[in-house]
Amino acid sequence: MHATLQRVTDRIIERSKTTRAAWLQRMQAARLSNTTRSSISCTNVAHAYAAMPANDKLVLKAARRPNLGIVTSYNDMLSAHQPYEHYPELVRQAAREVGATAQVAGATPAMCDGVTQGQPGMELSLFSRDVIAMSTAIALSHQTFDAGLYLGVCDKIVPGLLIGALRFAHLPAVFVPAGPMASGISNSEKARIRQLYAEGKVDRDALLESEMASYHGAGTCTFYGTANSNQMLMEIMGLHLPGAAFVSPNTPLRDALTRAAAQRAVALSEAGHTLADVIDERSIVNGLVGLLATGGSTNHTIHLVAMARAAGIQINWDDFNDLSAVVPLLARVYPNGKADVNHFHAAGGMAFLIRELLDAGLLHEQVQTVVGNSLRDYTREPWLDNGQLAWRDAPLASGDACVLAPASSPFSADGGLRLLSGNLGRAVIKVSAVAAEHRVVRAPAILFDHQDALLAAFKRGELERDFIAVIRFQGPRANGMPELHKLTPTLAVLQERGFKVALVTDGRMSGASGKVPAAIHMTPEVLSGGPLGKVRDGDMIVLDAEAGTVHAEVDAAEWAQRDVPTPHTDTTYGFGRELFTGMRQHASDAESGAMTFAFSD
Repeated sequence: MHATLQRVTDRIIERSKTTRAAWLQRMQAARLSNTTRSSISCTNVAHAYAAMPANDKLVLKAARRPNLGIVTSYNDMLSAHQPYEHYPELVRQAAREVGATAQVAGATPAMCDGVTQGQPGMELSLFSRDVIAMSTAIALSHQTFDAGLYLGVCDKIVPGLLIGALRFAHLPAVFVPAGPMASGISNSEKARIRQLYAEGKVDRDALLESEMASYHGAGTCTFYGTANSNQMLMEIMGLHLPGAAFVSPNTPLRDALTRAAAQRAVALSEAGHTLADVIDERSIVNGLVGLLATGGSTNHTIHLVAMARAAGIQINWDDFNDLSAVVPLLARVYPNGKADVNHFHAAGGMAFLIRELLDAGLLHEQVQTVVGNSLRDYTREPWLDNGQLAWRDAPLASGDACVLAPASSPFSADGGLRLLSGNLGRAVIKVSAVAAEHRVVRAPAILFDHQDALLAAFKRGELERDFIAVIRFQGPRANGMPELHKLTPTLAVLQERGFKVALVTDGRMSGASGKVPAAIHMTPEVLSGGPLGKVRDGDMIVLDAEAGTVHAEVDAAEWAQRDVPTPHTDTTYGFGRELFTGMRQHASDAESGAMTFAFSD
């Protein structure tokens, strides 16, 4: 095992000793107290089973076989979640085949950042994760289930489902993906049209035609943003069936994997294996490694922290940074390359990637998963052998070395995610898509309090120069920390025109953030008195991704005397934002997971 992997794991274990022990004690107490349907009254049970088919009622009444609780994020507005419409019946049939039963325990909201990007609704997006966690808890609180099946794919949905599931970790849990949509136009062509639109060189009709050729069918968007990073995480952390992450929806193999997931949950329940057995410090570290090795979404510098805390495990950005220094980049998927996740999957996908990392000593191998006690099980890929689901070893060589590389010949020696610190606070930057010549920028600051203000300045021709955009009041407590994805095409245009440009913000960028250097998630946020609020127009800012620093070149005495302003406008009303006032007030900082609730363990 790589020495850094062991060192980071050991310090996480030490840092988490108290909270982890308390969480494990709670889960063990829940397991021993028989918190299932056998401990609730007959009236309670009758309510829960009233609408079940007669044969299922007989099985439930006998209480000898497991009852699976399905928590679903189905809606037919989201392409990624639309395939889930038919999953409950597949699960029920599969459960009956092995003498068990299944019910939809509850549903969670599932909003789409792609729909709300740059709109007021995006200010609800991050907090929807915690709403999903609470919805999951409500679904499972009926206490009539012996295992959970979690149906979710996209940005906040999977983190929210796992946070909720981890409060019921005395039960087994299997996560069930829906898979990516078929490939549309190339990601590079999509990005080209977006930049042309930002420059006013194509009209809205051309932009819409391009976007609809990219997002065109059922399944997850095919770029490697937060949604597909979620699926990678669930697999490398042992919560999927092996190879399940990137199998396309509405195919025989996808349906076979869904049925097998249901039957595996039954088997786990009968064997007494629980989610608490799967998620520990080693599985969290494996998730960190997978994120870095694939150039995954920066949103997981927030979400993975929150998911770990739900299991009593304390991780921070130092852990991301130290692992990134030794984990090689093995995948080139847009925005870190031209390929999409379908190409990645065809080249060898997760099975090839996991085997390469295991053989390089960069993953914990002896961990509990939903299929066994070794991550080596995940070096196999699913296929249909005469119509029957089976697994076979991953190919020995990548099907496309331009998309998926062996550990012996990586695209980069490091994972491309780095911690930045200085007199502006702590931030993260994703450099895997940033060319080496753009990783150090020294330029005067231009202040904005909203991304639309920067776009307006661009349209007025005021940004034809070197500058670092400082976007303030975008943190969790200020406005829910929306992604600032609308900035990407505009800043990319200016960079391509030869200007030195960068972004520094206490907000988020998309999981698909790309080639412009961006110091994001700046902590503490400005609304909480963070020093980013001390920056004034014209201050010289240095963002050095190579050295891991970001700071303002301002005399220390003057810097100490400057105050931090308050927002000029109130954007906390309209589009339901007023309903989230309490969540904004209680949100922790980005490095602590931007959580709106605190765990006592």
